[in-house]
Amino acid sequence: MEFGITFFPTIGPAEKKAGEYYDECLQLAGLADELDLAHVRTVEHYFFSYGGYSPDPVVFLTAVAARTTRVRLGTSAVIPAFSHPIKLAAKLAMLDNLSHGRLDVGFGRAFLPDEFTAFGVDMDESHVRFQEGIAACKLLWSEENVTWSGTYHSFGPVTLLPRPVQEPHPPVFVTTARSVDSCVTAGRAGHNLQMVGAILSPEQIQERISAFRKAWVDGGREPGTEQIHLSFPAYLAESRAEAFEAGRYDDGKNGAAIGAAVRSWSKTRSSAYPGYDKLADQSLRPDFAAKVGENKVLAGTPDDVAGQIEQLQDWFGDDITLSLSVHSGQLPAEMAARSMRLLATLDI
Repeated sequence: MEFGITFFPTIGPAEKKAGEYYDECLQLAGLADELDLAHVRTVEHYFFSYGGYSPDPVVFLTAVAARTTRVRLGTSAVIPAFSHPIKLAAKLAMLDNLSHGRLDVGFGRAFLPDEFTAFGVDMDESHVRFQEGIAACKLLWSEENVTWSGTYHSFGPVTLLPRPVQEPHPPVFVTTARSVDSCVTAGRAGHNLQMVGAILSPEQIQERISAFRKAWVDGGREPGTEQIHLSFPAYLAESRAEAFEAGRYDDGKNGAAIGAAVRSWSKTRSSAYPGYDKLADQSLRPDFAAKVGENKVLAGTPDDVAGQIEQLQDWFGDDITLSLSVHSGQLPAEMAARSMRLLATLDI
């Protein structure tokens, strides 16, 4: 089983200056390269302390590319609904060149009403914008003299420069939070899968993985050639009590940041996001101990976490890649570095 790290900031200027947080994350990305971890990823969000320090994954990952030589760089995810496909495809192709072919491109639909409002995009359009954005980027990367006529964008004929290093294009991942249908669509299209394991039950994850893998094969692809990444928060320390203390504090702060970002769901409804109005009810969030007990958060000593990972392997298979959120900015970067070093010692 491989491990990578994801940066998902949940801070703002009141807690830490943006430049300080970026410096910390770049140091940790360099450590990930030294420790031979699989990837470094980051998100795209706006305005809130929930992800707002990461409005452009490509900019951050370009800085990571300059400081590393081996670790893969992943978007988790870029949002086609908020970008013109030519612009999005071009800057991702440029990053693939700057990193000498180490880019994995994760695409996401977005789900925060305030972000859609700010960009002037109707949430009910998100699915079509998402699928068309992925298709347009793949076409621009893999072909020349491209003409595109979609629901929201038309262009061409154009030939994108630079061409990506990876042929016909960088590996494409689809990020899905809850939808089984999204997993099926991804598998059928030959896209890899990113899921937020921390918000789903084992049974829900198994259902989605099974549906994705079946669709992958039904789409004419060899079984076992797909990639599946599951993301979880992780807190490791030599002492279980110390890991739990840090994790409980970080989880509480992150929960508050999430609560502020999803508050507008209390007055928002969209046919494209059934059930998302429940996100505004923070009473539904389990406490930290329950999350650890359900393996939605990895926390404790190296032996504790090794046991949790072995359980995840039993549930989901040992070919899953874990993407661990280690530094939201709420805790000192040294704690994240310690978690990463201890993680690298695990014999899993």
